[in-house]
Amino acid sequence: MLAEYFPILLFICVGIAVGVVPMLLGKLLGPSRPDAEKNSPYECGFEAFEDARMKFDVRYYLVAILFILFDLEIAFLFPWAVVLDEIGLFGFLSMMVFLGILVVGFVYEWMKGALEWE
Repeated sequence: MLAEYFPILLFICVGIAVGVVPMLLGKLLGPSRPDAEKNSPYECGFEAFEDARMKFDVRYYLVAILFILFDLEIAFLFPWAVVLDEIGLFGFLSMMVFLGILVVGFVYEWMKGALEWE
């Protein structure tokens, strides 16, 4: 009975090894020569002036969620467009229902003012 679960255990072990082994190799074999230049702040060029855990406006999260929503919509549209001639009218109508639901959600967000930046 336990032999049936061996592939699952093997898959988990390989997954953990794929995640842990490169980190260990990098830590053991990689050069470690920290200096002031490497440890200095980057990207903006100056020292941080506030706590990194400051509160953000909820509009940032709404825009991010809307981006993910429409990004996933496009991810579903590409495979659908490739096999459209094979799935026929049912596949077309199913995608139109899916897009209709997304458009209703988008119009709702628009009417609530989630897309307006003040």
